[in-house]
Amino acid sequence: MSAPGPKVLLIEDEKQIRRFVRVAVEEEGCHVVEAETMAQGLIEAGLGKPDLLILDLGLPDGNGIDLIRDLRGWSDVPVLILSARSQESDKIDALDAGADDYLTKPFSVGELRARLRALLRRRARSGESASPIIEFGNVTVDLSRRLVFRAGEEVHLTPLEYRLLTMLLSHPGKVQTQRNLLREIWGT
Repeated sequence: MSAPGPKVLLIEDEKQIRRFVRVAVEEEGCHVVEAETMAQGLIEAGLGKPDLLILDLGLPDGNGIDLIRDLRGWSDVPVLILSARSQESDKIDALDAGADDYLTKPFSVGELRARLRALLRRRARSGESASPIIEFGNVTVDLSRRLVFRAGEEVHLTPLEYRLLTMLLSHPGKVQTQRNLLREIWGT
């Protein structure tokens, strides 16, 4: 049985905010899937293939900006940030990492729903997202599970090595400057 309407993945660790956002999003006819941590969110994003992701930056197991960077290695799903962080530098970092929109807490239900509709309209025009499995030669990279295999055997990479690999995979056939690599891998 498939859920009606677009699928929205909500990654937020505060239960009250999840409940509030869920109600607002469901009123727009969307099906909401929830995750409380960065790890759960990445798994849901890879396996569930949401049409939109709503993300809090402060998660118990990591920074939402790192989640965005990982996600952008294999998906172009729209990302709406809901965060109490109101500094301009936080907004810039999130948008540079690949977020599509940023809404500062506290926010109104009307504005949340309007931004949700705008992102879903853009998504509908752009078509489907990329597959989370990339294969070349005897190497397979499962971006949704963050696993790399060579000739069927798992290759263990450090988080930095994995981020570098996914960054290069997301720009096939293009030369990357040192400045771009530093910005994409280590951030601003």
